[in-house]
Amino acid sequence: MAGKNNAFMKRLLSAFSIEADEHVRNITAGLIELEKEPEPQVKTEIIETVFREAHSLKGAARAVNRTDIETVCRSIESVFSGLKSRQIEPAPSTFDTLHQAVDMLKEAIRSSPVGAAADGDTIFRIAEKLAKIAGGEFQEEQAIQDLQRSPPKVSPLSETDATHSGSELPVIETVKTVPSQKQPTSDTVRISMEKLDSLLRQSEELLSLKLMADRHLEDVLALTHLFGAWDKQWLKIYPVIREFRRLQEKRDNLHLSKLLEFGELTHDNMKALASRLAELRSTADHDRYATGLMVDNLLDDVKRILMLPFSILFEGFPKVMRDLSRDQGKEAELSISGEEIEIDRRILEEMRIAFIHLLRNTIDHGIEKPEERLKKNKPPRGIIKIFVSRSEGNKVDILLSDDGGGIDLQALKETSVKRGILSTEDADKLTDQEMLSLVFQSGVSTSPIITDISGRGLGLAIVREKIENLGGQISMETRRQRGTAFRMNLPLTLTAFRGVLVTAAERQFVIPTANVGRVVGIRREEIKTVENRDTLSFDGFTLPLVKLADILELSENDTKPPIGTVLVLESGGEKVGFCVDDILSEQEVLIKNLGYPLYRVRNVSAATILGSGKVVPVLNVYDLVKSAAKTASLPYKSPSTPKGEAVKKSVLVVEDSITSRMLLKNILETSGYLVTTAVDGIDAMTRLKTEQFDIVVSDVDMPRMNGFNLTEKIRGDKKLAELPVVLVTALDSREDKERGIDVGANAYIVKSSFDQSNLLETMRRLI
Repeated sequence: MAGKNNAFMKRLLSAFSIEADEHVRNITAGLIELEKEPEPQVKTEIIETVFREAHSLKGAARAVNRTDIETVCRSIESVFSGLKSRQIEPAPSTFDTLHQAVDMLKEAIRSSPVGAAADGDTIFRIAEKLAKIAGGEFQEEQAIQDLQRSPPKVSPLSETDATHSGSELPVIETVKTVPSQKQPTSDTVRISMEKLDSLLRQSEELLSLKLMADRHLEDVLALTHLFGAWDKQWLKIYPVIREFRRLQEKRDNLHLSKLLEFGELTHDNMKALASRLAELRSTADHDRYATGLMVDNLLDDVKRILMLPFSILFEGFPKVMRDLSRDQGKEAELSISGEEIEIDRRILEEMRIAFIHLLRNTIDHGIEKPEERLKKNKPPRGIIKIFVSRSEGNKVDILLSDDGGGIDLQALKETSVKRGILSTEDADKLTDQEMLSLVFQSGVSTSPIITDISGRGLGLAIVREKIENLGGQISMETRRQRGTAFRMNLPLTLTAFRGVLVTAAERQFVIPTANVGRVVGIRREEIKTVENRDTLSFDGFTLPLVKLADILELSENDTKPPIGTVLVLESGGEKVGFCVDDILSEQEVLIKNLGYPLYRVRNVSAATILGSGKVVPVLNVYDLVKSAAKTASLPYKSPSTPKGEAVKKSVLVVEDSITSRMLLKNILETSGYLVTTAVDGIDAMTRLKTEQFDIVVSDVDMPRMNGFNLTEKIRGDKKLAELPVVLVTALDSREDKERGIDVGANAYIVKSSFDQSNLLETMRRLI
């Protein structure tokens, strides 16, 4: 009986987790709307809704003995009871505390799904804050008693009733039922995502049967063509055979007679085979059509099952945006439309990180602070809009825009030149749109300082890579003081796509058709050498020209320039010509993801199985273009540096704690840096005047001279003004980060989120 009750409790807690998550989402949405200061009637409705959601969650938590959640919900109830009676007027600090309480609920539901209570100190602290807002006193003794309350007993009746409460995880799909007077109707059923993924994988395998049917029909057509050629030859030689027959009748030659009989028999058999082959051709054609229709319909149905609305992706964004903007002292409002449009669940999962990066970028670089917006005659609160719409070709368009300050193209140009991405001459030749495309390059950022939020130049590079790996495209446009817009185009599904089958170095590869701009044939005399590199003039542009086999490292570099068929591939606004041996066909391609340890292989994104059963790599165009760009020029080597010997960079570490100082010194020396240490700002300035360093890594809170003052001293010295300074500190408030910007620090790394790869990556970008 105990085992049976345990199994039931697991099912009950699983159902509670799903229900609780829904309540928390609704509470969060209500808080976000209340902060927008809606009309009185709307405000009253929202308060009532949130009050009921908290009350319902409290009751559900009590039923499964989640007293930690129950305690917090009771405190939220008290606050909203005061809001309902207008004894409490909402203030920014009130919403901050309520959001902290909801975050605690999220963490409790996510980290303790099987009944373990969250940390009591956290509960007491949140509940006490809420009690003060509600005008009451927090009853700590009562809360302790609640947390120690024993689990409720499970009755046989409740166990029976709860058997249908849901499954362990997840996805709700539509299932139509016939109304009945005896049985309540239902239009949904819960199915675990694992089962649905398995169904999709098996359905996708059927696409191989469709491709095999196509291949079999091609084989039959080839045989039919062969018989047609034979029949033409027979008609040509038939007069000769007829003459032989006439001669045989005169001479009565036994051997000739047998030969003619065999010829006639062969002709009759071949005609019979041709007739049978025609029947097989008709059958194969019918089977291919029927199989293709059934497979396509089945895949379409399964894909529809796995398609979810964009609202699933966007539901947490208002809270994310609120937290990011509040952290930077900004105000922003998110407007979303078209969220009802459905897309492949796997695309939603991949795009979640990309959208978080875009929101971070928009708030950090785009939206100004309220006082700055007021000076520009803008409302103090910025507007961020996300608009989703269907487009042609089974795709979807997404527009993410803001009304912020836009991108400073001059600052972008200076950053690109400073970090060695462009030379000054090349930067001056670029148009505004070409310059704007540089924001998608790794390492490019217009942020004045590197922090845990921005400045590393990775966010938009990650976004572009994610989107292009999904078979989509991204572009952007900006206007100073008017705002910035990102335009994305994505496929609705990931199951299959059109691909071009090519050969290089006697091997076959598939390249996504969406990335192929043009296919052209070239002659040797059309190839020009520019800066020791093969190029091709195309539509008024000069494109880099490389051999696909060389990029894939399948053959040794040839002294002869590549000739033959060229595919112009596009990625991130860049175009490169890739020379291949031959183009075999364009066909539908079923993606087969590479498992461990081949999860991330350079230049290869996946594999596919052809109709012949042959496994062929699917190439990653983003990687191909990036690999081709690396061959554009060789890194400069100073004549004074012996071959194979690198000059080590010199680092001054300023830290008053001996433990932290030793840790930083060890990390940097292990990574190949020459490290000198100083115990505070005054000691650091003394060393800076007598020695040369490539970068300074400093703590902030130090005796005699702190890190902020040290940075100011460095920037005020003409000889040291350009020396990069990285502040590594425990001070993580917005005011401290802003002061880091004001004094001229290049990076601000908070120790609470510190890891050595973070520091080393930042230093590599600065020196």
